[in-house]
Amino acid sequence: MELNERSNKILQELVVNPRITSTTLEKKYELTRRQLGYSFNKINAWLVSHNLPEIERTRQGQFIIDRSIFARVNGEQKSTIGTAVLSEKQRVSLVILMLLSRKELSLNHFSFELDFSKNTILNDLKQAQSFLDSYGVTIKYSRKSGYMLEGKEIQIRRVLLKVTYELLMYSGAGKVKELALLPREQVMRFKKKIEKFEAQLNIQFTDEKMEIMPYILTLILRRIERGFIITSFPVNHEDISSTNEYRVIGEILESIDIPEEERLFMTLHLLTTNVYRSEELADIGSIGELIPVIEQMIQLFERSACIYFQDREQLINKLFQHIRPAYYRIKYGLTETQIIQESITEELKEVHHLVKRSIAPLEAYIGAGIPDNEVTYVTMLIGGWMTRQGESIEKKVKAIVVCPQGVSVSRLLFNQLTELFPEFVFLDSLSVREYMEYELDYDYVFSTTMLDSEEKVMVCKTFLNQEDRLRLRKQVMMEVQGYVLDDIHVDHLMDIIKNHTTIHDEKALMEELNSYVHRDEESSIKQSLESTALHLEDFIPLDHITVRESVGSWEEALKVASEPLVEKGYVEEKYVNTMVNQMERDPYIIIAPHFAIPHAAPEDGVNKAGMSLLKVEEGVSFNEDETIHIIVIIAAEDKKKHMHGLMQLMNLAGSELDRNRLIQIEEREEIHELIQTYSAE
Repeated sequence: MELNERSNKILQELVVNPRITSTTLEKKYELTRRQLGYSFNKINAWLVSHNLPEIERTRQGQFIIDRSIFARVNGEQKSTIGTAVLSEKQRVSLVILMLLSRKELSLNHFSFELDFSKNTILNDLKQAQSFLDSYGVTIKYSRKSGYMLEGKEIQIRRVLLKVTYELLMYSGAGKVKELALLPREQVMRFKKKIEKFEAQLNIQFTDEKMEIMPYILTLILRRIERGFIITSFPVNHEDISSTNEYRVIGEILESIDIPEEERLFMTLHLLTTNVYRSEELADIGSIGELIPVIEQMIQLFERSACIYFQDREQLINKLFQHIRPAYYRIKYGLTETQIIQESITEELKEVHHLVKRSIAPLEAYIGAGIPDNEVTYVTMLIGGWMTRQGESIEKKVKAIVVCPQGVSVSRLLFNQLTELFPEFVFLDSLSVREYMEYELDYDYVFSTTMLDSEEKVMVCKTFLNQEDRLRLRKQVMMEVQGYVLDDIHVDHLMDIIKNHTTIHDEKALMEELNSYVHRDEESSIKQSLESTALHLEDFIPLDHITVRESVGSWEEALKVASEPLVEKGYVEEKYVNTMVNQMERDPYIIIAPHFAIPHAAPEDGVNKAGMSLLKVEEGVSFNEDETIHIIVIIAAEDKKKHMHGLMQLMNLAGSELDRNRLIQIEEREEIHELIQTYSAE
């Protein structure tokens, strides 16, 4: 195989200019660090194959080149640069390709076609088997049939997609056609038909996918002709057959008679192929609900990143064009075909982080987690859109929250600070240990505990009352912008305005400026709080309260405390089992002496947000050092709905007087009255 054009240019550059640095090479040839690294590895593989020493790179990005390399490249054998040796990974992929597309293969076939010794090929076959293990596919050998693949055909097709995509992207089409014995006429015929399909639907596939699709279809047809048919394919027929792609596959194959499952699989391949552009959101078929899902994702991202997207319809269209094929890839386990050549750049790391936090609506819609390669592509689209409208998270104040008091308490504080500083980008809520290893850049740390850090740390209470919020807001804004609004004198503002414009109504302007500068920040914070609908008594009505003299164990206490929520369908049994089966008891669920708030994640079986309270008069042992009298089970449906009620519960737990009173009360009605008192706050 030949050294590709880019690697050849870089080798020539290094020989001519050995003092050049990695950074200069990247700029000169418009390469990413990853692309340069890939070409550098190919160059070294070529050098080793010609018994030459590898080129070394120093930490400063400079190169150490042996004299023999200069002689070889510049000397009489300079013309041999065009023939490079295959890497082990390429050989393994080509071995698998041959197994997918040919029959009666012997060791001699592999050795002759790849031009390597039989021992090398035997090692490649072992490496190929290691790769195939994750697909449940096995390489078998018999004297009669030679080497062949065994396994479920749907899994072998997944291997076919993965290997063919990578070979065509990194090794070129020549070797694929040569080793798979693909007829050029059939590949070209499929290509022309796909181009016709593009014209019919007013769409345009990405260039790389357009090049790859004809080979994929030809290889699939080859397997069908050899009798390897998909017999069981867990696919929603209506999901696939209602699309234009299903109709087009029928036109592409024309008179070729194939089983329905194969037509569905080929349709799925078209559906999972990335589109470069589309004139309109046409033929959305059974996945029309993706549009509102994408809108939810955008809203979540905007809220997290403190931005507002312009040209929203165009952005939704662009995201839909990617997410529609991603939907089919993820739902039917074909994400191998989504190969991201570029890694996330430093500028996009925060964007990527916030995209991952905003992807939940899509995960809920598909019913599966989103692989990182799919999230990466969404990040690139959103990052590009931000650049287009001049937005940058780099220019915004970024903050993290450090709170060692467990998930619910951390979320509560995170939520309070997000509302208090809507102009900040809050990246994460972390424990102290997580904070020590945190990698993203940030400007401020809000922490409930003192930290040994050189960063700007704002120490705050776990539960912020109105006075705490007002004080913290003024302190932080003084730090960020060097002033607070109360320090601005309206008289001085009026003088500045008079110098630059004509004032038509000086008195009215003075009154409006005074009103703005001295507006009551505390009242706006209070108004924000009061807009939250659900209070503590909404979550813990009388019939959610249980009083027991004693329980046998902590596990029993959790089950008894959860009974009201289970009986009313707020949570499923598995939610309780998750809390019971947690191997390590989280000390942070104890939010005050004798007071605990056990909980699991929403996805562990929460149907509706709610709370239930158990009072154990004799107490129950949590560990050797803690005896708990009050247990409040928290069932959080999402990250916000329960926050106001939880804040009121924290206020109750934080009052030593009322906490002790709660422990002494014997009647449910009295407990409920105390809860109502805190619900009014």
